[in-house]
Amino acid sequence: METIMGLIIHGGNAKSDAMEAIHAAKNDDFELAAQKLEESNKSLVEAHHAQTSLLTQEASGEELTVSLLAVHSQDHLMNAITFRDLASEVVDVYKKMAGVSID
Repeated sequence: METIMGLIIHGGNAKSDAMEAIHAAKNDDFELAAQKLEESNKSLVEAHHAQTSLLTQEASGEELTVSLLAVHSQDHLMNAITFRDLASEVVDVYKKMAGVSID
């Protein structure tokens, strides 16, 4: 249960940071936008560690119960990854509109 909650928490943090990156870029604060995207990436790494823990348990023969909460945690993670990827693109669009070079 703790691992599943870790997926949800870290996935949620990643998505929130990605949204904050978009808002920062919208206000031409590209330094903050980059920082928020990096924080989003760090949260996704933590979420992946939790996911890997679950996969390792199952691969080692431990029987895991698939609950609605477990399914929700995976959905939450995948949405966070997609949102982070999209946020990165939106930040680049705002940079381009502001005449800032895209890394």
